[in-house]
Amino acid sequence: MAVQVTINSLTGTSPYDVYICDNMLSNCVYISTISSPPYVFDVPAPLDAQSELCVKVVDSNGCIISQCGSV
Repeated sequence: MAVQVTINSLTGTSPYDVYICDNMLSNCVYISTISSPPYVFDVPAPLDAQSELCVKVVDSNGCIISQCGSV
């Protein structure tokens, strides 16, 4: 079964570029540009095999919002 991530709320200025990253934020995969939450996406391979992931969001001002957690 695919690993799903849900973004329920965001601060900053839209639009937002959404990335999924490893727990060190060194290997990131672009997911999509969104205008507002909620937003749900499947974690792509090979990151779907990780036990801890980070979501990184960059707003239109270049501000980075990130949160990591166990899968």
